[in-house]
Amino acid sequence: MTLTNSLPTQKELNFECETGNYHTFCPISCVSWLYQKIEDSFFLVIGTKTCGYFLQNALGVMIFAEPRYAMAELEEEDISAQLNDYQELKRLCFQIKQDRNPSVIVWIGTCTTEIIKMDLEGMANRLEQEIGVPIVVARANGLDYAFTQGEDTVLAAMAHRCPTQPAQLPKKKKEKSLVLFGSLPSPVTTQLTLELKKQGIEIAGWLPSQRYSELPVLDSDVYVCGVNPFLSRTATTLMRRRKCKLISAPFPIGPDGTRAWIEKICSVFEIEPQGLDKRESDIWNSVEDYLSLIKGKSVFFMGDNLLEVSLARFLIKCGMVVYEVGIPYMDRRYQMAELDLLKATCEEKGVPFPRIVEKPDNYNQIQRIRELKPDLVITGMAHANPLEARGINTKWSVEFTFAQIHGFTNTKDILELVTRPLRRNAKLEEVGQTQHIKLAMD
Repeated sequence: MTLTNSLPTQKELNFECETGNYHTFCPISCVSWLYQKIEDSFFLVIGTKTCGYFLQNALGVMIFAEPRYAMAELEEEDISAQLNDYQELKRLCFQIKQDRNPSVIVWIGTCTTEIIKMDLEGMANRLEQEIGVPIVVARANGLDYAFTQGEDTVLAAMAHRCPTQPAQLPKKKKEKSLVLFGSLPSPVTTQLTLELKKQGIEIAGWLPSQRYSELPVLDSDVYVCGVNPFLSRTATTLMRRRKCKLISAPFPIGPDGTRAWIEKICSVFEIEPQGLDKRESDIWNSVEDYLSLIKGKSVFFMGDNLLEVSLARFLIKCGMVVYEVGIPYMDRRYQMAELDLLKATCEEKGVPFPRIVEKPDNYNQIQRIRELKPDLVITGMAHANPLEARGINTKWSVEFTFAQIHGFTNTKDILELVTRPLRRNAKLEEVGQTQHIKLAMD
């Protein structure tokens, strides 16, 4: 089988797979946003000192402020099975209950717990009954493809704890309800909730909820829809284990993605969406200054957080040319609607389909970047400085993970991130030209 190049005449998206190493953060970094989202939770990361160093460096000084997460550090005696792991975890969890009184304790397993085959689920089930606090086990270790999949693991584990619909009278017909899954800042969840409410759709709940006691009801009458592309494991759990019906929609990133997301949900609930033409048009008009900066510019994604396809689709809609979409892992079934929208956007704008490379080899990517000379490279932190040193504009992909990029109203935030390196370097060139003219006059 031969792979064709990304030409304008190409009828389908071109998928390739390399065998590069993973150059992303560790998935235990999901603790940094989940402990803030689930306000009555406590996250206990069970790993070695290396995990503790990573958390301390990745999350800054927050670890000294007694937040709602901590490290259970495995010593040599733990790893060599000379200590009773259960008794140690029991002591720690009783201390957490006494000091913080959480509604749920989430154990985050790491690479070490996988290697020494700790029976976290077995211990959690026994300990939960002893201390009277729910314990959710999530194996968010470095064996995942991308750091954002740590959230996927936690939400999949939490889905098992969601309540079921109470028994109803046989004559009463059950109504369809909608649950959205994915961790977003509270202002963004409010925005998306209101957008659907304008269309007459009431959301029955979010996974995760702000409080563990408010987890949504899940059963076969519930429709679920994701807001992030890295939640394929959660989607599978909701469908197979909880018998929910998945709404396959593009993700609400950018005004085009948000509109398509709302339209797909409306179609499932047999509602004709209202006012979306004007809503989307007004957003595009409000960011014209940003669009003028990037129109016709090219961008290359090295692959880091699994948001690449959605961001590429949005930037193509903005008038950019995307050479390559590197992505650590691609679940085509879960991202099918997003991929279809990507194709439609390329056809609408009359630009070639981008090359999509799963598990990209970064060495090969560097060679392609040298040849293509893109105006911007969106990359992990490991490669940003070396590329900048070679005169290539870069943007850390991790910034898109922590920024508010969902919904209509956050379009400006995405464009602010994308254009910042271009504006900065244009300003430096302007300063350099001014200095050159001044020297010439002197």
